[in-house]
Amino acid sequence: MIKNDLFLKALRGETVERPPVWMMRQAGRYLPEFMALKRKYDFFTRCQTPELASEITVQPIDIIEPDAAILFSDILVIPQAMNIEVQMKDGIGPWLPNPIRTPADVDWVIVPQIQDTLGYVMEAIKMTKEKLANRVPLIGFAGSPWTILCYAVQGQGSKNFDKAKGFCFTQPEAAHQLLQKITDTTIAYLKEKVAAGVNAVQVFDSWGGMLSPVDYQEFSWKYIQQIVDALKEHTEVIVFGKGCWFALKEMATSGATALGIDWTCSAQNARYLTGGNITLQGNFDPSRLLSPPAEIKKMVTQMINEFGKDRYIVNLGHGILPNIPVENAKAFVDAVKSYQS
Repeated sequence: MIKNDLFLKALRGETVERPPVWMMRQAGRYLPEFMALKRKYDFFTRCQTPELASEITVQPIDIIEPDAAILFSDILVIPQAMNIEVQMKDGIGPWLPNPIRTPADVDWVIVPQIQDTLGYVMEAIKMTKEKLANRVPLIGFAGSPWTILCYAVQGQGSKNFDKAKGFCFTQPEAAHQLLQKITDTTIAYLKEKVAAGVNAVQVFDSWGGMLSPVDYQEFSWKYIQQIVDALKEHTEVIVFGKGCWFALKEMATSGATALGIDWTCSAQNARYLTGGNITLQGNFDPSRLLSPPAEIKKMVTQMINEFGKDRYIVNLGHGILPNIPVENAKAFVDAVKSYQS
């Protein structure tokens, strides 16, 4: 039995004394303990070494004490497993030396055996569960097929992912073939994560907001829907589409357990667009964690009042930034823990 199951209760829509809290990217660069490991090991070594990934996952649980842990990994381990080389370059971020640009390139992409290619993730989950010792639930995650395609085609991060969009619009058949391969791999990967012990999964559609509402349906949502359909019988599924407020109504009837909201969509609009019957997660502006702790507490209280304490998970509207003081991250978590309606 998980000692603190507040996160799971909120996902199930049960009445709670206060909402649960965790932060996207909470296992990361704002923690000195994380930076100490970063200086010793390169990025993918940290992802691919179960001892390191599990240690990093548990760091924020010990330091800032949120109500859920999220496994330290990266969305780009999926293309790595699919025959697409991915590097992490200092100052640049993800770098794919051989981006996908033609139907022939898509043919080279494989749907892998998950245990053969990503077994290290399952080992990290098992080690993390041991270290957590049932203190809090563990979340597994994957990127949306569209978001993975963005990197696979663009070859690196981008402000507009013009090459990725151009590929979809000029070679739609090849694009859909690639998206389906990513979807099939992601479903198999998340099912293995559930079997290894995660208590919920989150799909990150980080670049969904790059698409128009019509193109979003075509190139992103229908693949996320496949993932939700395949996983919802096995675990709780959270969908987070950054900049995708226009799709919230459809997302709310998709079978997903909860929806992540970014900071550009108000609580009132999010509740209205989703019909008020689904758990929402978010949506504190990550940069607002630079505010003084007393102000953070005031804003968090206001945010909870606007969303309502039930069917709500307190989180950021995107990942925590590396320049956030640890005491401010702690103030965010503590503000939720001291919340009284």
